[in-house]
Amino acid sequence: MDNSNRFMFNTFMKRFTTISMVVVCLCGLRAMGQGTSAKLRATLSAAPAAELPSTAAKLVKEAPVRAREGTTIEVVKAALALNPAAASPVIGAIARVSPEIAATAAGTAAAEQPKQAAAIARAAAAAAPSKAGKIVAAVCAVVPKEYRSIAIAVAEAVPTSSKEILRSVGAVVPDLKPYIEHDLAGYGMSLPPVAETLDQAKALSLNQPAPMTTSSMLVGSPGGGFVPLSNPPTNGVPNTTGNTPPGGHNYARP
Repeated sequence: MDNSNRFMFNTFMKRFTTISMVVVCLCGLRAMGQGTSAKLRATLSAAPAAELPSTAAKLVKEAPVRAREGTTIEVVKAALALNPAAASPVIGAIARVSPEIAATAAGTAAAEQPKQAAAIARAAAAAAPSKAGKIVAAVCAVVPKEYRSIAIAVAEAVPTSSKEILRSVGAVVPDLKPYIEHDLAGYGMSLPPVAETLDQAKALSLNQPAPMTTSSMLVGSPGGGFVPLSNPPTNGVPNTTGNTPPGGHNYARP
């Protein structure tokens, strides 16, 4: 074998060895992942029904930081497969002990049980109020048609996060974003009503008259920081001279 052929052969063998090692590693990781998933499912299956939420929360909390997101997804899916009706308690328990992963847990659960999306979002936000906006964004992303009920549910759980909640809806539903932002600008430091703001934004996005509300009766934008009209306009031009017309006021004349 001459030098050129020997070089090509050695290069081929190096590449073949590298590829083989990568394949072996990937297969090992996949088997490890399958083993971990099976272990999680077994642990959840062995838990009494009343302890399913706390068991799920414990599995998430004890997972390594780097693997916590993936573990959360696996745990939520496995728990809801065992008991779909336990979605809200499971998500609430996970969010309470691991608030940083609350949005991931809520979004995963909503994808599995979309009819429970609002209840899931409420439970997650109540347990992790500092993550209200992220929870709304995560749940609305998988069930966008339910954005209104999701936002209202979270606002009921965390009333002080109404602006964050509305902005999260705007991020997921771009058609509403400019109208939501315009409305929020009028409230200043005040808290905007979530349902009313969303209804007005939807009406405006569809080029329809906005619903008549308390804030929409104020001067300027629909925001609540404007001064209400105190003196209704008159049909004619007022007499500002203070002079009485010749002949006085003829009140009898039509």
